Amino acid sequence: MKIALMDSGIGLLPAAAAVRRLRPDADLLLSNDPDGMPWGPRTPEDLTERALAVALAAAEHRPQALIVACNTATVHALPAIRAALEPDIAVIGTVPAIKPAAGGGKIAIWATPATTGSAYQRGLIRDFADGAEVTEVPCPGLADAVEHADPDAVDRAVAAAAALTPRDVHTVVLGCTHYELVEERILAALEARGRAGLPPLVFHGSADAVAAQALRRVGAEPAPDADLTGSLAVLLSGRPGQLPATALGYAEGRLLAAAAPAH
Repeated sequence: MKIALMDSGIGLLPAAAAVRRLRPDADLLLSNDPDGMPWGPRTPEDLTERALAVALAAAEHRPQALIVACNTATVHALPAIRAALEPDIAVIGTVPAIKPAAGGGKIAIWATPATTGSAYQRGLIRDFADGAEVTEVPCPGLADAVEHADPDAVDRAVAAAAALTPRDVHTVVLGCTHYELVEERILAALEARGRAGLPPLVFHGSADAVAAQALRRVGAEPAPDADLTGSLAVLLSGRPGQLPATALGYAEGRLLAAAAPAH
């Protein structure tokens, strides 16, 4: 079984690590776009062109499924990618986990400035928040700081977003795949603002859900106890490469690098 994941950069690491934990025997293909990152500032048409090229590069390696491990690419490029690859390759998009977060009291959604307040995110809130009180929190610079594994820049961006987050929120939805790589830093910043008497914060990312959906789409069951035989391959704007050095700054990247032979 081979599962591909795509993103402009290392935002695909949480979902890739989730697939690895569910199926240690699955071959993984990570298709990045260092030549075209970041995708966020691009026009929808330009972003779709870049994302489709990254998807087609992955498709040449014949995976059974492709996870679009990027919220922005899912918003703009998912229809084009599905039109190009399905039904031969199952394509799974990534959306903020608003629906599973509903019912947990007040919700904060941390997302990129382009996504915060967008018609796309507002539609998800309307359809899936189940009437919960939702605060949309823009996080300028956070994805870039995570991408470059710059801890000082991450802390500054997290602190700025934490200051915009109500102290009494119960649930935080991480609406950008990069943010899941620094969940502990986000938690520490929110707790530092004081939460005496409040229940523990609950975080909702997308990695586990999209990994499970990818397995369902290819008719596979989770087998976390399977032998660790799955390989790891990396494409950099279509060229064979290695995991970026910045990926090894995160537990998910180290898991992937240590757990599977590259080929």
